[in-house]
Amino acid sequence: MKYIETLREGERIGEIYLCKSRQAALTKAGKPYETLILQDKTGTLDAKIWDPNSQGIDEFETLDYIDVMGDVTSFQGALQLNIKRIRKVREEECNPADYLPVSDKNIDGMYLELCAFIQEMKNPYLKKLCSSFFLEDQDFERRFKFHSAAKSVHHGFVGGLLEHTLSVVKLCDYYTRLYPILHRDLLLTAAIFHDIGKLRELSVFPANDYTDEGQLLGHIVIGAQMVNERIRTIPEFPVKLANELQHCILAHHGELEFGSPKKPALAEAVALSFADNTDAKMQTMREALSAGNDNIGWLGYNRLFESNIRRTSEE
Repeated sequence: MKYIETLREGERIGEIYLCKSRQAALTKAGKPYETLILQDKTGTLDAKIWDPNSQGIDEFETLDYIDVMGDVTSFQGALQLNIKRIRKVREEECNPADYLPVSDKNIDGMYLELCAFIQEMKNPYLKKLCSSFFLEDQDFERRFKFHSAAKSVHHGFVGGLLEHTLSVVKLCDYYTRLYPILHRDLLLTAAIFHDIGKLRELSVFPANDYTDEGQLLGHIVIGAQMVNERIRTIPEFPVKLANELQHCILAHHGELEFGSPKKPALAEAVALSFADNTDAKMQTMREALSAGNDNIGWLGYNRLFESNIRRTSEE
């Protein structure tokens, strides 16, 4: 397969890509054409169908896998594909992993690391709660490994939810050793579950878009509901512990203006909010620097940091 990041101007290609978006338009002369965004795991490519009524253009829809033949050109400094032929392909003809952004870390390995934290827990109720999801539910495991942590911003890739969750758990684990006031099992459980609601807030790839439930409730409320529903199936789960855990989840964005229904009232909720924010910000910076490729100068204003950013010098 010829990945998008390897394409060069002047090439004629015949490859299968994911059609991320499709839009009809008119030229200045009033002639119809279509703009597509093609995607594989290495990036996206703007493409044009200048003659959409051609016999070589099969019927297809957004999020279909399509076999395209065309010429790679350049327009305003960016590569563009002028499409001559399109054939819709069956999903079994391709490997979806080639077309979706994927974590650069080992997904199975990360999941085993996360499970190790659960197996070390001392509190029987919290250990049972975590185990019921991560150790005993194979369908949940499959979905959690595949899901992203965001539509964009940070960890918006296959395995992103797992990668972010594990990083937050590791930060919280460090906090418990530095600050003995923290209830270790409570904090780690809250870290493990803090973004579980994203399984229902965002649709699965390749769409990776907000669901109706996600738009109306948000992942924080959804996550607290999911945890509360499972707690009710565990006999004699302490009410106070259940409330403390749900509070940590509800307060993990730290501030009301950042989407938290509650502000942190427990030491564990404070620690979780800082760990979540740390990993989100560092991953956002990592992705912004990566998008700058080899540029060693200033990369421009970043709205999330509200600052002009650049790579650190190596001298």
